[in-house]
Amino acid sequence: MRTMLAILTAAVIGLGAYSIHLHGEKASLQRTVLAQYTDKLTDASEKLSHLQRAVSQSLLFQNDQAIHNELDSVWRLSSDVRSSISNIPIGQELSNQWLSYLGRLGDEAKKTAKTGDYQAWREKMPQISTNLQSLSDEWSAATVDFYKNNGKMDVWLRQVDQKNPNTTFDNVQKTLKDYSEKDFPLTLSESDWQKKIELKALQDSVITEKEALEKVKNMFPIIKDATFTVTRSSDTAPYPFYHIQFHQGIRLGYVDLTEKGGHLLSYLVERPVDEARLSQEEIMKKAEEHLKRLGINDVAFVESRENHQAWHVTFARVHPGDKAIIYADGIQLKLAKDTGELLGANAMEYIQEETIKQQTAKPIDWKTFFDKDVKVEEVKNIYTDNGQYEQRLCYEVIAVRDGQSPETFRIVIDAENHNVLKVEYLT
Repeated sequence: MRTMLAILTAAVIGLGAYSIHLHGEKASLQRTVLAQYTDKLTDASEKLSHLQRAVSQSLLFQNDQAIHNELDSVWRLSSDVRSSISNIPIGQELSNQWLSYLGRLGDEAKKTAKTGDYQAWREKMPQISTNLQSLSDEWSAATVDFYKNNGKMDVWLRQVDQKNPNTTFDNVQKTLKDYSEKDFPLTLSESDWQKKIELKALQDSVITEKEALEKVKNMFPIIKDATFTVTRSSDTAPYPFYHIQFHQGIRLGYVDLTEKGGHLLSYLVERPVDEARLSQEEIMKKAEEHLKRLGINDVAFVESRENHQAWHVTFARVHPGDKAIIYADGIQLKLAKDTGELLGANAMEYIQEETIKQQTAKPIDWKTFFDKDVKVEEVKNIYTDNGQYEQRLCYEVIAVRDGQSPETFRIVIDAENHNVLKVEYLT
């Protein structure tokens, strides 16, 4: 009996020591993480102040080289502040607004350095410099308020929790939103792009939860008898959608459908996958069958790749006018290697359908366009972004440059004005 009592006593003491050890480890980890966040917060404050000075200093000079140096500082510092802020838990919305504002400021500096339009910079930046000073002051005040909590991690995280929005960063968020709209108003192309991202073009009627479930069962009959849980997206989501979780036997996953029209956004299922039994040709046939069941019949194959469990196959919408592939309107499928079952689908880009403006493809004489030792292997008509939120009709050229070690390139050329938009080294 005494032996048993001794054993139990030792066990209790051991568990207590283990608990204290775990608590100590947790506290130590929290202090380490907190120290990292604190460093990033202080770093962001300092760099934000330096950024404001760089913008102000860029207004001192008429000399092109002197202005160019300051523009380089603005671009570099805006990138540095973005990096610091992206690693701090300050709430997703505020973080996104900061990253957008700083990104646009950096892009403006980079564009000005490239175009040499310093007069436009001088006209725009005095107000932005003033606004940056205000943002820097409010950010510093929020930083000081954080330290008033004695650097307690749990208090800070509760403050930045979006469900409890009354935080010391509220003033920064409100001010930043106002300045973003005034300092960097959206261009027409950017506005169209934002509407596309938010699915503003969808004109379908709103469907009910019951109708959403029926759509899921029709699109994915393999899970029609599953147990489903349906939730609606939060009010802060860019567009309303249904998030439908399911469980059936060995399958566990979810489906997201838009509330307007019940369009498929994404599908994912987890289940054990056996050894590969289907060839690539059979997988491609299965992929086409899945697309047909999903009601998608205006796409063409783009590429495929594989891992040890699945094939990942990409398709993109074909423009009905000229049959060029619109890469931005893509849909990705994930198929199991054992049976070809659809394990995943991402149709978000496909739903965010691009608006294509009328363009005319002008032929190119490849013999004079490329050097004499370059051989054109393949030419395909595509639509792709030109970096200014515009979809341009382009020639996608696969070319090989002969030599001791032949090299293959992918070149994207605007089909109307023949500007080279991209050069990619393949092999």
